[in-house]
Amino acid sequence: MEKNGLFNQRIRLRHLHTFVAVAQQGTLGRAAETLNLSQPALSKTLNELEQLTGTRLFERGRLGAQLTLVGEQFLTHAVKVLDALNHAGQALTRKENDSVDVVRIGALPTAALGILPAVIGQFHQQQSDITLQVATMNNTMLLAGLKSGELDLGIGRMSDPELMNGLNYELLFLESLKLVVRPGHPLLNDNITLSRVMEWPAVVSPKGTVPRQNAETLLASQGCRLPATCIETLSASLSRQLTVDYNYVWFVPSGAVKEDLRQGTLTALPVPTQGAGEPIGILTRVDSPLSSGAQTLLASIRKSMPV
Repeated sequence: MEKNGLFNQRIRLRHLHTFVAVAQQGTLGRAAETLNLSQPALSKTLNELEQLTGTRLFERGRLGAQLTLVGEQFLTHAVKVLDALNHAGQALTRKENDSVDVVRIGALPTAALGILPAVIGQFHQQQSDITLQVATMNNTMLLAGLKSGELDLGIGRMSDPELMNGLNYELLFLESLKLVVRPGHPLLNDNITLSRVMEWPAVVSPKGTVPRQNAETLLASQGCRLPATCIETLSASLSRQLTVDYNYVWFVPSGAVKEDLRQGTLTALPVPTQGAGEPIGILTRVDSPLSSGAQTLLASIRKSMPV
């Protein structure tokens, strides 16, 4: 039997659910909790899937599970299958009069915090009869969600050409890395150097993300590294609260804290960072026209950007 035929016969939904959960959560332990499975059971299912595909889908290490390039490509198809089944289930239970217009947007966590509150407020002044579904996720999940049709538009980053196939990208702004603390942080009364900063606990994005890569590049350029007392999270709201309430140093893309810096809720440390910044933009599908509600939301996003 041909390899593809064998794959089609033996692949099961549990394989796809497991794969997507690990891609979303970044570790087998968190994915197992999400699916209410033991970690050995989840590992067994993931191993079965990799045997069926004949390739490694994740690089697994001490700090978690990172998608391989093949894994990133397979993620698009896995999300599409699960989303199609979800839509089929909704169609079976949907009442005839249920016709609420829904716009689905995906965004990087820091982009959502920095851009969307003002955008959504403006949007609902014009479109009070449209439901917005907002999901925060890493860039790989965002691209997969757009390609599968699970999302109407996204706010994220460019990626490898093969992963951008079928997608439009429109630059919004360049996002630089900031190191921010609460206004009463003891560091602000000290002679601030990067090595001195790293004597305090830090909040950073997980490995494999662009903000984490930028943070590690900055630290390496000064012969420094992250402290052992380090919090790794994709949650911008958790990172912000830890920084506001305690003596953490938050490595954060500038867009996420522009209002906090303007209002004085947080303070940026005078530590030079490298480069002009990372491009953040709007992502849409090439072959799928946006609904009128999505077009209005897109116009609100553009209008919110400084000229």
